[in-house]
Amino acid sequence: MTDALSAAAEPTRRRILQILASHPLTVSEIAAEFTVTRSAISQHLLLLAEVGLVDAEKVGRQRIYRVRPSGLRQLQAEIDRFWTDELDLLVADAHAVHPNPQRNER
Repeated sequence: MTDALSAAAEPTRRRILQILASHPLTVSEIAAEFTVTRSAISQHLLLLAEVGLVDAEKVGRQRIYRVRPSGLRQLQAEIDRFWTDELDLLVADAHAVHPNPQRNER
């Protein structure tokens, strides 16, 4: 199973999340924004639902998709943890290469 960060990293799924951020839509309405098939968009939506980033509500014969706020909060927290750790490692590496960045050599 894919995690939320991997799912959201794929460009089409990231764009779907951006589109759904403004308001809920049907798969046909979402698919109208892309050059890929409605079936392909349905597969992307299924994966986004599996990782908890979108919800689907059946209304008559259609499904209305919307972003799941709790899923987006968890994704944001995962991104924040990743960047914090990565930036700490980058700073440590920079200090290892240049132990005293304040020193000017002339």
